[in-house]
Amino acid sequence: MDIAQLQAYGYFILTTLLVVVLYGYIYHLYTKRKDSDGHDYEDYGNLALKDDITDTPVSAISDDKEK
Repeated sequence: MDIAQLQAYGYFILTTLLVVVLYGYIYHLYTKRKDSDGHDYEDYGNLALKDDITDTPVSAISDDKEK
């Protein structure tokens, strides 16, 4: 077994490990979409695209609350 074959095996194992970690992270993101306060932060993803004054807010705050 020469060095080129060891490098090929190492590259394959590293690539497979990184793919497994990536899919694990994606699974974690989609299963834990809401934090403990109940906020879904994926709604905030379009904030930079929808920032016109006439757009609807991401989380509406009522003016009826007493301070």
